[in-house]
Amino acid sequence: MPVLNKLSILLEMIKIEHTIFALPFAFLGAVFAARGIPRIEQVGWILLAMVGARSAAMAFNRLVDFRYDALNPRTSTRALPNKLLSRGAVAVFVAASSGAFVFAAAMLNPLALRLSPVALGIILLYSYTKRFTWLTHIFLGLALGCAPIGAWIAIRGTLSPVPLLLGGAVLLWVAGFDIIYSCQDYDFDRNQPLYSIPKRFGIAGALGISSGLHLFMISILGYLFWRESLGLISFAGLCVVALLLAYEHSLVKPSDLSRANAAFFAINGWISVLLFLTTGIDIMRHSLK
Repeated sequence: MPVLNKLSILLEMIKIEHTIFALPFAFLGAVFAARGIPRIEQVGWILLAMVGARSAAMAFNRLVDFRYDALNPRTSTRALPNKLLSRGAVAVFVAASSGAFVFAAAMLNPLALRLSPVALGIILLYSYTKRFTWLTHIFLGLALGCAPIGAWIAIRGTLSPVPLLLGGAVLLWVAGFDIIYSCQDYDFDRNQPLYSIPKRFGIAGALGISSGLHLFMISILGYLFWRESLGLISFAGLCVVALLLAYEHSLVKPSDLSRANAAFFAINGWISVLLFLTTGIDIMRHSLK
């Protein structure tokens, strides 16, 4: 069936399965806000908002980067360079996904609706940042860091330091692993009008910066858990996350980036799920006391 086939290609293009990176943090923001399990309808609308926002961002990125993806050997097999999808169809998908995000925000509360264009602007702007700043990785982190902040607003309709700290931790985590991932494009970026931390500081310097960002992330989460009087389960989970990050960094060397994909995909997926489970269990355990 042509329509289902095109949809399958679209979902593969945006790596729908990688929604796991941000979704657990969004639900963690919701659990923090509710100090327990949110209402089922709130969870449903948060899920729709997250999937809509991420799908719009990824598809928009593929549109904006179409020319560079075609030139880069690592990305030249993607759907748009190979004409498996038309740019018009992808643009329609971006619009539909953006609409789903705004609609979900409207169903949550007035503040979520008012801030939805701001969030959408941030996640779409990221695709252009590599054209004018090597801080592009920070912008990507900011885009995903909106997830727990938005989920908190979805539950409470207000803002506080807790989601900002959680969002800051996500920003540092995402920026750190995106720097590792972007090291694979070091040679390509050097010959194009594109910016990145590896291009600006070299691969060795970039990996050092990535390590520093991840150390800062662990520190922020440790402070947040202490501030919110969480228990041993949360801190044990954080210790395991620190070990996973250390292992992630052990997989990549300036002279050997062959395992960068393993560091990017598998390990970071486990990190987001682990933090959600351990911290969520601790919060719900405290709420029952």
